[in-house]
Amino acid sequence: MKFEEEIVKRETIHEGNITTYQLVDVILPDGREAKREVVLHNGAAAVIAFTDDQKMILVRQYRVSIGKTTLELPAGLRDETDRDGMTTAKREFEEETGLRANDWRFVTSFYSTPGYTDEFLEIYEAQGIQEVQKARKQDEDEFIEVVALDFDEAMDAYSRAELCDAKTVFALFYWQMKRNKETQETND
Repeated sequence: MKFEEEIVKRETIHEGNITTYQLVDVILPDGREAKREVVLHNGAAAVIAFTDDQKMILVRQYRVSIGKTTLELPAGLRDETDRDGMTTAKREFEEETGLRANDWRFVTSFYSTPGYTDEFLEIYEAQGIQEVQKARKQDEDEFIEVVALDFDEAMDAYSRAELCDAKTVFALFYWQMKRNKETQETND
């Protein structure tokens, strides 16, 4: 079965600082015509950071798109000057938290919502956390509180829907998987 759609026309509706909105005319595999709404995005990186006492570093911030305050992984947009996702992750972690990490590891990458956007997210794990004396400043329009939660506190935040975005929910269940694996290795 053929799944690919032939692009006939792309029309840019709006170019913003973070995203570009397009209407795309396509021909479906069965020959019919359809319209797609597409959001182009430069990509982002997020950090699953653990303190030495196994707490996860999160940021609390208001999200106008959903009208509520959330707990999320430190994350941010990939700049044109970033050579890779790790560069983005390290910069954003320091900007949002005032912290750095000694140990970094790539965890995974994925398209956030391919039904309408090409946003590609890379997730890294960071350990060996330390405060930075002269940390990068947060963006002028960001109001962020840094929070460190143990696993049970994070699960409670999830059950209250305070921890509710896809990347952070992924991180929570990644953490659960790590804990289960460590328990199993200890029992073996």
